Amino acid sequence: MNRFALTLVGGMSLAWVSLAAAQSPPADPYPVIQGKTYRFEKIADGVYYATGGFGSNNVVIVNDADVLIVDTGTTPAAARAFIADIKMLTDKPVRFVVNTHWHFDHTDGNSVFGPDVQIIANDYVRTAITTFDVLHREPYLTSEGSAVPAQIEDLGEQAAAERDPDRKAQLQQRLYAAQQVLVQLKDIKPTPPNVTYSDKLILHRGGREIDLLFLGRGHTAGDTVVWLPKERIVCSGDLMESRIAYMGDGYFDEWVATLDKLKNLDFAVDLPGHGVPFSDKNMITEFQSYLKDLVAQVSALKAQGVSPDEAAQRVNLTAHAKYFPQITGPGADLRGVRRVYAWLDERDKK
Repeated sequence: MNRFALTLVGGMSLAWVSLAAAQSPPADPYPVIQGKTYRFEKIADGVYYATGGFGSNNVVIVNDADVLIVDTGTTPAAARAFIADIKMLTDKPVRFVVNTHWHFDHTDGNSVFGPDVQIIANDYVRTAITTFDVLHREPYLTSEGSAVPAQIEDLGEQAAAERDPDRKAQLQQRLYAAQQVLVQLKDIKPTPPNVTYSDKLILHRGGREIDLLFLGRGHTAGDTVVWLPKERIVCSGDLMESRIAYMGDGYFDEWVATLDKLKNLDFAVDLPGHGVPFSDKNMITEFQSYLKDLVAQVSALKAQGVSPDEAAQRVNLTAHAKYFPQITGPGADLRGVRRVYAWLDERDKK
């Protein structure tokens, strides 16, 4: 299993990252504009990939008269920092927000936007945010809800016991940062989209066409892909990342089929919800192979009477490490393996 830790990003913000995935970033293929918190890579005229904040990687699309953003981050504070940094790119107002799916790290900044902003998502996203107790279930529960208080307690104990002044100061700084994040989390007010669609919604903003596509269930039951046909840019959210995605709400056979539809788009670059931009469609094929391999191994272990917790330790997906180097040994995320067990039970009942 990968271990996780809180890492300082964007000033005092914090983000959860896999220690096994920590790597030196490649040389920047795109021009970069650095804001106070967010780092913007210019992908095409008016299209920027935003990283460095708290939660999802976001996209900024500057149109003739307004701005559309893809995803809003983990907290209202993150969204406010994002909006502030966008002013480095343009003075045009944000009028559209697209949530690629309902998970907290893509939607918990929604509440900062007023009624003049259209927050758009698939129908399922509104259903999920309005009917699920999203702050008391996965993925928020163990990613933020219980993890940040646990981190504060651990850092407090380490700082109290540390005798080296420099090390103690570092621990105290990390403790303060974690405490600030806890304050930010308490400000969250789950806010659903105010505009929804079922299969496809096309926006025409001046000379730019922006297609919102539901290609099928996969990472969740309501993933939106943002497609810019003229620029040949796709924003795939967590349906397809450049790393192994969280799988706790996945629909595994449909996910593989939906990714085939993503590959059919004639994109030059994919801007994922986490990771880095990529152009190689073989990465999608390899992730499809990973999903199939995960399901096959977990199915076999389940048939042997192995518990989900043990299966999560025993599965061996290192064959896929060429494309996903955060895989450094046997094991998979427990929440994803538990979801495979539940999904197999659902499938068998049909």
